[in-house]
Amino acid sequence: MEYHNPSEIVKDLSFGEDAVEKIAQGVNTLAQAVRSTLGASGKCVIFEDALGRPVITKDGVTVAEAVVLHDPVQNIGATLIKEAARKTVREAGDGTTTATILAQALLLSAYSEAAKDEHAETPRQIKDGIMSALTKVIKYLDDIKIDVEGDMLSNVATISSNNDPALGALIAEAYTAVGKNGVVLLEESETEDTYVDIVDGVQIDSGSKSPHLHTDKEKEITELEKPYVLIVASQIPNIRRIQSVLEYVIKQKRSLLIVADMDQQPFATLLMNKVKGNLKVNIVDPPGFGPSRRDSMEDLAAITGATLMDEELGDDMDMLNPDVLGECLLAITDDKSTVITVESIPDAANERIDLASNKLKTETNPFFKKKLEQRLAMLSGKVGVVRVGAGSKLELKEKYDRVEDAIYATKAAIKEGIVPGGGVALRNAAERIKPRSQGEKMLLDSIVAPFEVVLENALLEIPGKFRNKGWGVDATSGKEVNMIRAGIIDPVLVTKTALKNAVSVVITIISADCVISNTRLEQ
Repeated sequence: MEYHNPSEIVKDLSFGEDAVEKIAQGVNTLAQAVRSTLGASGKCVIFEDALGRPVITKDGVTVAEAVVLHDPVQNIGATLIKEAARKTVREAGDGTTTATILAQALLLSAYSEAAKDEHAETPRQIKDGIMSALTKVIKYLDDIKIDVEGDMLSNVATISSNNDPALGALIAEAYTAVGKNGVVLLEESETEDTYVDIVDGVQIDSGSKSPHLHTDKEKEITELEKPYVLIVASQIPNIRRIQSVLEYVIKQKRSLLIVADMDQQPFATLLMNKVKGNLKVNIVDPPGFGPSRRDSMEDLAAITGATLMDEELGDDMDMLNPDVLGECLLAITDDKSTVITVESIPDAANERIDLASNKLKTETNPFFKKKLEQRLAMLSGKVGVVRVGAGSKLELKEKYDRVEDAIYATKAAIKEGIVPGGGVALRNAAERIKPRSQGEKMLLDSIVAPFEVVLENALLEIPGKFRNKGWGVDATSGKEVNMIRAGIIDPVLVTKTALKNAVSVVITIISADCVISNTRLEQ
């Protein structure tokens, strides 16, 4: 939980229209920088990083994070809108530019309606109306979404990678190879070529336990190369129990992934040694829960070649030694899960696949059936690695950001389905939902903004109503088309997440009437 940091710094106060005007200016400035990146004809943005080096990118949240405004109140407005982009990239991985544009449109709509209408609704009534319209729009999107099939994967990836068919085909190839339950990762290539590697591996639902374990602070992930793997079913009460294993790992100059429940004392000790650089370690909770936990841990042990240690079955934790360790090629942990890649699936894991498959055929309980399906997905899963290459570091950064967006967008499309792209789904919702209050009208008027910005970036005129639902304009040709048939599609999860986060930020801002900022000295 983040809290404000009180200080004794002298403050400037802005009230009423003055505060509103400056907040709006900050929002507009940020959105102007970000909106140019949206759509097939979106442009790249060049900015200077903290060391004065130029960076080229088309990633909305990267552009937004680079914007810091001189006027403190304007900067507060920009920073508040950044939160919509940040939250969207955390939840959906893509859609940050859409979230920023929606937040700008909704905030300006709310401010302009309040300014021109003497009988405007109260902030509370406006909030209620916006939330009511949000519920209706989300329901509309859920009603029109369709499952991904055929070439749709390639289309989603192509659009999210800035209309690059070659990258779209590569990402679709990766997801096709790993299957619905597989995982696709992103790495830099050692050459100028961009290609896909398919390796054996699994994903477990065990996320990061502390930010101090992160090896990449910016991406908030922990990455261990060729780590040993220790899997313990019993709780580890003190550091002495695993001391011999730690000494062995340090002596071998390798890293260690620990999958176990751990008391606070040994956890804190390992954390301290990690921070000081004495030990490369990551700690995650065992996968699964209840009766499925042990099966999942045995599966993981079979895949990594580790020996599962459990005091309840007579294993002596005082005799814990390096012989119980397994290993893998790579272990990457984010806030939700851990992906483990191995050189090949051992015969012991294949035997467990056969065992789980036979159980699944006779299992009738829906809960246990689902757990068996999850175990099979873990045991037989594949990991695709898209290795991005380019001729220069500048090109690599820009290309890497596009591929990252496309991977997340494709994953979201597989998970929840797709809707017509190019902002058409939201425009259709605005045309078909009748507003019943001022707040509802504000939201419905605002959600056409992404559609309009896509056409503005393509230098095309904004048309009137289309002949049918799901029709829009192909920004690359200027022709009216059925968006799904033309392959112009968006993951519904990305669209919903961007809208929800934009609304969440804006309904908080519109209730403010006073802005307090730190005083700046004039140069």
